[in-house]
Amino acid sequence: MNIRPVHRDDLPAWRALWAAYQSFYEVALSEETTATTWARLFEADSTIHALVAEEDGTVIGLCHYIVHANTWEVDPVCYLEDLYVEPAGRARGVGEALIAHLRSMMSSEKWSRIYWMTREDNYRARGLYDKFVKRDAFVRYVIRR
Repeated sequence: MNIRPVHRDDLPAWRALWAAYQSFYEVALSEETTATTWARLFEADSTIHALVAEEDGTVIGLCHYIVHANTWEVDPVCYLEDLYVEPAGRARGVGEALIAHLRSMMSSEKWSRIYWMTREDNYRARGLYDKFVKRDAFVRYVIRR
């Protein structure tokens, strides 16, 4: 398995994984949002980045992460926004490898921390996440326009 930054020629595989991820979370993002997200992954000044997991030349997992400044530390933080592995790749260490790769980037990129969230009932993913760190006590609130 190879973990690497997303390439422009990954678009068909990325779109398939992105659609499956949306389906898992029971959302349907607009084509404009999908196209804009893809474009942002390649903008030089974007804070949004992506890694993919590739096995035998096939992309089987993705993670999107956002690096941003914050008010609690001097160094930036990394928010792991999206993590998805195709069902056939689950329980084989693909998600763990994606998170471990981000973790290995912390020192070289000088991030103070990596954080993420998931749905409370996403027990399979939470089992993976608990291997890295136990959840904290924060509760999320969301205001939408």
